[in-house]
Amino acid sequence: MTNNNSSGNRKPLSWRGAGVGFDLDSYREILDTLTRNKSRSLLTGFGVFWGVFMLVALMGGGQGLKELLEQNFEGFAQNTAMIWAQQTTKPYKGFRKGRWWAMEYRDIERLRQRVPELDVIAPVLFGSWGTTNTAYYGDQKTQPHIQGVTPDYADIVAPRMYYGRYINSMDMREHRKVCVLGKKVYKDLFREGGDPCGKSIRIDSTWYQVIGVDYNASGGMNFNGRAEEKITLPLTLVQQTYNRGHEVDMIAVTGRQGVVMSTLAPRIRETIARSHYIDPTDEQGVMVFNTEVLFQLLDNLFRGVNFLIWLVGLGTLLAGAIGVSNIMMVTVRERTTEIGIRRAIGATPRMILSQIIAESIVLTLVAGMSGILFAVLILQMLEMGNMEDGIVTAHFQVGFWTALFAALVVSVMGVLAGLAPAARAMSIKPVDAMRDE
Repeated sequence: MTNNNSSGNRKPLSWRGAGVGFDLDSYREILDTLTRNKSRSLLTGFGVFWGVFMLVALMGGGQGLKELLEQNFEGFAQNTAMIWAQQTTKPYKGFRKGRWWAMEYRDIERLRQRVPELDVIAPVLFGSWGTTNTAYYGDQKTQPHIQGVTPDYADIVAPRMYYGRYINSMDMREHRKVCVLGKKVYKDLFREGGDPCGKSIRIDSTWYQVIGVDYNASGGMNFNGRAEEKITLPLTLVQQTYNRGHEVDMIAVTGRQGVVMSTLAPRIRETIARSHYIDPTDEQGVMVFNTEVLFQLLDNLFRGVNFLIWLVGLGTLLAGAIGVSNIMMVTVRERTTEIGIRRAIGATPRMILSQIIAESIVLTLVAGMSGILFAVLILQMLEMGNMEDGIVTAHFQVGFWTALFAALVVSVMGVLAGLAPAARAMSIKPVDAMRDE
């Protein structure tokens, strides 16, 4: 009799552990339940796997795409404007429309006096608009674009020096025949690689000493050719070599801290226009290109992309969690008799709830972590495919906290997916279970 009572009071080890924390038997029982119908568990878990994979892969891919686009504007100060002359489109003070004109060096001083909100004002002079010169080094040659700048230009379009240095004030004052090579020009002329600083190249009939190599691409904003295809000279040297006198092809400016460049654009245009007898409202005649608009456009674009990524990822993940919940409902229905017997021998509703939710969490976590690992693997392959000169050009990876958040979302989804099946399991009464049998 004692033995029978002892046997009747004994509860399964897994359910006893469920009340105070899972033990080994609990995990074994969960594993046995999930593997009882392998195909169903696999297909159910695939929904969660795909949802997490989509979320993480889209986030990492979006980050890499953003970096690739930002490289097109690499080095450009955000509060920047570029000014250049174009054919007039409006008549003004007896001058007909369609007149060609050119800015001059004195326009820089005019801007400093009349638009004091400007911080850096840097003139740019091109060797020739729309055409190329020929540069030689040994038996190698290439056709670069020539630009002359002042040292201040580095504050507007920051160079990324791979070798050497940029143009400085001594180069300007002494009219030194020195040059900074763009990335493509360097690779075309110095195919063997190495530091070219101190070596001399010939541009058409004039020799120049190389003082640096600029790896800044700036592919999104190109003026008279791509940055990597340019050779940069001191502005005073270009004036002398190409007989440009006091002409200026472009003026690059930045606003002081806290100044919005779009508010200065009309005053900048008016200052230049009135000095050259051009209608101050002629936006095509005096072109003021505000880079602030591009950066705002880029920010707005990726706000929308990030919203879409989360919408698609969480939507797919939610669909997977609903699938898990449905399958767990089927599982509970199939285990009606088993759950009734457990209730009859002493299992409490809390134990039943813990068991069902634990099974749901394990299924979603295993599938979710597999999705994270697979997404990280794919992103790593994309990252390795975007390497140049041994340097990763864009990072297609998610941060640690982002991955941790994804795992947390999966866990929450697992709990939510198990609530409805667990509630149904808790409502099963031993008598009803026996009748169902």
